Amino acid sequence: VQLQASGGGSVQAGGPLRLSCVASGLNLNVYKMAWLRQAPGKEHTFVAALFANGENTYYADSLKDRFTISRDNAKNTVYLQMNSLKPDDTATYYCAATVGGWFRLASTYEYWGQGTQVTVSS
Repeated sequence: VQLQASGGGSVQAGGPLRLSCVASGLNLNVYKMAWLRQAPGKEHTFVAALFANGENTYYADSLKDRFTISRDNAKNTVYLQMNSLKPDDTATYYCAATVGGWFRLASTYEYWGQGTQVTVSS
């Protein structure tokens, strides 16, 4: 299994970014997929999850109005659309996958991508 995240970069506050996560050796119809992030000196925190049915989505309360998780089964890719970015969104973003468990916990996830850096300047 390999998760390859991309799409990070530097953006000014208020701008958008879209992250992508290509999943290899993993069936998106079986796994919950998620994005988590880690700011410098802090632990991983939950951002968004998409259940295996492709319909149920969940977000961190503070992000649900600005971030959208989705997937393209044909490309075996999961996306995170981030709008109205804020400096507090600066972090390394990871995609992750799990079959079960409490999806808001980082320790739940079995597979992790390498992370993609997002930097938001004011």
